[in-house]
Amino acid sequence: MAKTLVALIVWLLVAFPVIAAQSNPLPKKAPRPAWSELTPVQQKILAPLQADWDSLDATRRKKWVAIANRYPTMKPKAQQRLQKRMTDWAKLTPAQREAARERYRQIRKLSAQKRQEMRDQWQQYQDSLAPPAEAPADPSPAPEPATPSEEPSATAAESAPPTVQ
Repeated sequence: MAKTLVALIVWLLVAFPVIAAQSNPLPKKAPRPAWSELTPVQQKILAPLQADWDSLDATRRKKWVAIANRYPTMKPKAQQRLQKRMTDWAKLTPAQREAARERYRQIRKLSAQKRQEMRDQWQQYQDSLAPPAEAPADPSPAPEPATPSEEPSATAAESAPPTVQ
């Protein structure tokens, strides 16, 4: 029994490296779709991401393709916002992107009330950055103040509205 066990262990020690060396791992397929597989319209919409496209995994690529497919149905303001956000995202370093993803995950864990409070605080901050709204211009010139030497042309009783009896 002991001889059989020793023989089995020796065989495994010899055979395992040989078997491992013979097995060829399948070449890893590149995530799809490749940039060249996108339509010209999709490429134009996703242009800010072109430099990073090869580093995106398949899940993220599919997400961006779905966004590009919805893009034509978006309102112009939403299209502009999307383009700006893609451009801003493309400018971030990988560490900054991961930090942004982590902040997103943390915010998603908050209650709906806490998230609304954060939105309100953000809106207040955004409002504080906006330049003050200018007062509408009054088309009528302001009356010039009377000088002490001038007397009013009408008495207070004459200029008061008539009373109803």
